[in-house]
Amino acid sequence: MIKDAQNIYPLNELSRTRWSPRAFSGRLVEKEKLQSLFEAARWSPSGGNEQPWSFILGVNPDDSWMKIFKTLDDGNKIWVKNVPVLVLSIGKKTRGKRNAENSWFAYDTGQAVAHLTFEAMNLGLYVHQMAGFNQESTIRLFEIPVDYRPLTAIALGYLGDPDLLTEDQKKSELSVRTRKDFTEFVFSGRFGEKTDLFSL
Repeated sequence: MIKDAQNIYPLNELSRTRWSPRAFSGRLVEKEKLQSLFEAARWSPSGGNEQPWSFILGVNPDDSWMKIFKTLDDGNKIWVKNVPVLVLSIGKKTRGKRNAENSWFAYDTGQAVAHLTFEAMNLGLYVHQMAGFNQESTIRLFEIPVDYRPLTAIALGYLGDPDLLTEDQKKSELSVRTRKDFTEFVFSGRFGEKTDLFSL
């Protein structure tokens, strides 16, 4: 299924075609492709080269997949049951030998996931990131150290059949993608002040 961005200005193909489906095929994701995804994450930008990201990989039906699935909100479990790969992104809250606070750990981990996401698109795979999971259960089930925080659960795989979704989910799956207007998030001079970058 094609859900291209309704872009106004030119975009590269990966940015234009990236979206977050819920209809996934149960098709196995090749080991070589998974390796490339984490290679892309590994080379993501990182403040001070701290590289605060960690990932837990679950391939259905292994133990890690089952534990990640168990932590998901009920609404996510409905469609995630078909997803072949689940990943947990985790950020390290401290930095350096003194374990000082790293204010940017979530930002850097998010960048690593973004690089993983676009490498997935490059390989014909799709990613759906989820905040709808129980952090406390995740910490307990995976014995995550106190200076790390689970940030997102990630569904990963090939596109599947939207008819397998609930009616509400199918409607969302088939709807046109939308985004805010530039005037709502690109400013100049001060916050909230319109820039003339997009003026005709």
